[in-house]
Amino acid sequence: MADVVVRRALVSVSDKTGLESFARRLVDAGVTLVSSGGTAEAIRSAGLPVTLVADVTGAPEILGGRVKTLHPRIHGGVLADAGSDAHLRELAEHDIEPFQLVVSNLYPFRETVAREGITAPEVIENIDIGGPAMVRAAAKNHTWVGVVTGPHQYDEVAAAIEGGGLPDDLRLRLAREAFFHTASYDAAIVSWLDRDDVLPERMVLALERDSVLRYGENPHQAGAAYRTIDQPSWWEDSRLLQGKEMSFNNYVDADAAWRHVQDYQLPAAVIVKHTNACGVAQAPTLAGAFSRAWECDPLSAFGSVIALNRPLDLETSETIAEAGFVEVVVAPEVVDLGPLAAKKNLRVLEAPVPFRPSVDFRRTDGGFVAQVWDEPSIDQEWMVVTTRKPTESEWTDLRFAWTVAAHTKSNAVVIARDGQAVGIGAGDQSRVGSAERAVAQAEGRGAGGVAASDGFFPFPDAVESLAEAGVTAIVQPGGSRGDDVVVAAAELRGLAMVMTGRRHFKH
Repeated sequence: MADVVVRRALVSVSDKTGLESFARRLVDAGVTLVSSGGTAEAIRSAGLPVTLVADVTGAPEILGGRVKTLHPRIHGGVLADAGSDAHLRELAEHDIEPFQLVVSNLYPFRETVAREGITAPEVIENIDIGGPAMVRAAAKNHTWVGVVTGPHQYDEVAAAIEGGGLPDDLRLRLAREAFFHTASYDAAIVSWLDRDDVLPERMVLALERDSVLRYGENPHQAGAAYRTIDQPSWWEDSRLLQGKEMSFNNYVDADAAWRHVQDYQLPAAVIVKHTNACGVAQAPTLAGAFSRAWECDPLSAFGSVIALNRPLDLETSETIAEAGFVEVVVAPEVVDLGPLAAKKNLRVLEAPVPFRPSVDFRRTDGGFVAQVWDEPSIDQEWMVVTTRKPTESEWTDLRFAWTVAAHTKSNAVVIARDGQAVGIGAGDQSRVGSAERAVAQAEGRGAGGVAASDGFFPFPDAVESLAEAGVTAIVQPGGSRGDDVVVAAAELRGLAMVMTGRRHFKH
């Protein structure tokens, strides 16, 4: 088909950013503008000619502006098939002029919901009806009509009209974006209506592609990064200061590390490989925290992602540079890259605090399973179940180890001492296997330290392994039929044992 020459445009926008310039270009290109309400006033105030919708329909706006464009003389002009003789005859019979362009962005529903102290009636009033109807009508009839739903499209559309008309591929692209625009708008409304139900009967997810990745988890898999409309994402607002673009695995590992490191108050470093921490530590300085985290498992830390909860300074940069090869460093601020600036393939990110969504989704065949987001539980219903109670320093390390375990894939067993993870057993099919891996990784550094398990101990074997490694206190959920035997094993070896009453499985 030939390009569609635009002679008449219906313009009704809530967001008036760039409207005057866009409208002027349309008028200069010979386009007649039809509008209403505040949009018509803005066009008229710019000294541009505009025809009122009420003059086209012969009917005034009613119900406080709720009804103005919902009229056959408007929608007939938008929906008419310009290639159909029957449609053209009907337009002529009813004296309806066709539109070749619809420009509409919707009432600011999302922005209204986000305002402090907003009332339900105010939110309801910002549910657009006429706008989505116009947008969907134009998108349906994109063979003959272009549809513009945002200021970001103004320049390209104006240039096409000035060049002779809207080409097929542009109209199709605009229609696709328009249908997504209205679909995501409806998704936001559904979400607000279900605001008091964390896991409602029906959910609508609206995702927008942020970037195309080089590949997915493996080179033979295509990959892309998507963001959820209406929800912030730390990586979308982060700044890549140096290095290659982020890969699929970089995103997944960086997200795990960045979320994890937020749970520490002292300067802390979390080193992640394949979404599991292979090093975590706190210290008075950030450089000290990183050094202690790296000590946990230097072998696994090769090619890792590092998250820091303090600004990256020169001392920490130098320490990281000396440690070995890493893929990504993410911090709230970068003060001095130091020698890291010479590592051109190293990705360095400045990132905002991550947003914690209320619902955690996991993909399954044909759908999702969903759950309320898990947060590490500290001191909630914790109970000492042995004769010996933890010392103050043991309590501090138990809380630290429990936090690390809550971020580690099940089965997870963590050995820690003095704010440093020295052994991390993750993802093993058995809990005793995880304990033995943590003990082996600790290489004797667990003596006098503590251990945390994300799930209960079904048998005393793991407790015995930890005790033999010199662990003096253990925190675990409890709840096993074998709790009595496990507690007895702890008593026999003089351990302090705390049961939290809550597990933190992470599959």
